[in-house]
Amino acid sequence: MNSTVVTYVVYLALSLSLTVWVGRTLSRAGRVFLADVFHGNEKLAEAVNHLLVVGFYLVNLGFVALWLRVGDNDVQDVPGVFRALSYKVGTVLLVLGVMHLLNVYVLNRFRVSARTRNEPRPPVPPTGWTLPTAPPVAPQV
Repeated sequence: MNSTVVTYVVYLALSLSLTVWVGRTLSRAGRVFLADVFHGNEKLAEAVNHLLVVGFYLVNLGFVALWLRVGDNDVQDVPGVFRALSYKVGTVLLVLGVMHLLNVYVLNRFRVSARTRNEPRPPVPPTGWTLPTAPPVAPQV
């Protein structure tokens, strides 16, 4: 097996395992946010969470697959393997980090939006004046 194939195998193993780990972490933590957003409707929260995780996997695994060949010349030696791996895995980690922050941001926006929607509204401003009432009359004895 030549160095390029070793680089590809190690890159795929690292990238896929990191993607699955981040996806599972987002799924577990996201469930709490979504349950809060949907006011305890666990079934809806679980469905939305599953859809978000599937989208996360599709985007990241697609990127990993496309990034497999980009920037790679044939790797000739062991230092070349490490250079290629650090470049490829580092880029995948940055993309995973951006996707993670984007997911957290979106989930937090949903949560804040849901909370402000359910807060009591400020009182309605007056639309007119009422006439003053006469002072109460004291009973005469």
